[in-house]
Amino acid sequence: MRTDMRPTLCFVVSAPMTINAFLQEPIKLLAKDFKIFVVCNGAIQDIAQPIRQYLTVLPVGIMRKISLRGDLVALWNLFWILRRYKFDVVHSVTPKAGLLAMLSSYLAGTRTRVHTFTGQVWVTRVGVARFLLKSMDKVIASLTTHILVDSPSQLQFLQTEKVVLQGKSGVLSKGSISGVDTARFCPNIGARSEIRSELKIPESARVFLFLGRLNRDKGVMDLAAAFKRVAREYPQVRLLVVGPDEENLMPAMLEMIGVHSDRVYFVGHTEKPEDYMAAADVFCLPSYREGFGNVIIEAAAVGLPAIGSRIYGIVDAIAEGETGLLHEVGDVGDMERCMSKLASSNEQVATLGRQARERAMSDFSSQAMAIAWSKYYCGLK
Repeated sequence: MRTDMRPTLCFVVSAPMTINAFLQEPIKLLAKDFKIFVVCNGAIQDIAQPIRQYLTVLPVGIMRKISLRGDLVALWNLFWILRRYKFDVVHSVTPKAGLLAMLSSYLAGTRTRVHTFTGQVWVTRVGVARFLLKSMDKVIASLTTHILVDSPSQLQFLQTEKVVLQGKSGVLSKGSISGVDTARFCPNIGARSEIRSELKIPESARVFLFLGRLNRDKGVMDLAAAFKRVAREYPQVRLLVVGPDEENLMPAMLEMIGVHSDRVYFVGHTEKPEDYMAAADVFCLPSYREGFGNVIIEAAAVGLPAIGSRIYGIVDAIAEGETGLLHEVGDVGDMERCMSKLASSNEQVATLGRQARERAMSDFSSQAMAIAWSKYYCGLK
């Protein structure tokens, strides 16, 4: 006999990392009104310690890469889990998990089916690949009862592309999935000194930071080309690159930068991104595609202005002229212009950085986003 009368909510993701990175605060608050389950390619030990007490993990081998056999097995297993538990709500995040979750929950008769769109892989693709990937997003959208998108400009883009319908789609608060933990991401003089000392970066240097996965869609080759130009004129500039090198781009970036490569510092994956943000002065995200760009508001909370591409998602994370500067996507000259502006002006960097932190704390705190999640779900019950 069921003794816990809270409605049941099941999050479906490919990897536990999605839960740990984006959904910790929402889950803590939602657990007051819902019994929480997580379906993912992992176990309870893979979930962050602070939220394990709030949820139950149901392992299913949802792989990030496409595998016909593996995906069919995952779909079958997920269908039977949903039939067995009869969840009141199923909510998926990321494309692969979304397709499997929305299809299986539709077939299982789940009453409320929600998917969150966080960026579109097909935006930078052409031909058959673009058609197939875009069609997958359309299928996901057609099978949902409710759709969330993590930024207003991305929602407008998806509506223009006729992927989602206006009636059943929306954005929580002002955008982002989870907001930013302003207690964790904050100015830290100690971390700034420690990282700069460890990397032998002079305190007087103006440090531009890229933090994320190194791949071509993130625009890192454009960043290298722009930095090369800026470095010719400003001897005090440095480039700090933090994140896993998914496409082995470090050699190509160093070759691009050439004689100024001694002013570039590469750091792999880190569990402490906030420390490298504290060590930097300006954050750069020259992506060709992005969701909301949560890393921008994390950097903003540390007090960093940002330079980013003028694309959907990023235009919501950066208030142009107020918290940072925008450049045309893929335009190295325009990127150079933005970097040069902030290479020489201490006053502008300080002003933009202060305003960026104020905006991150007022509009995008994780506490405020968790409340937005709770209100949204209580409205679905």
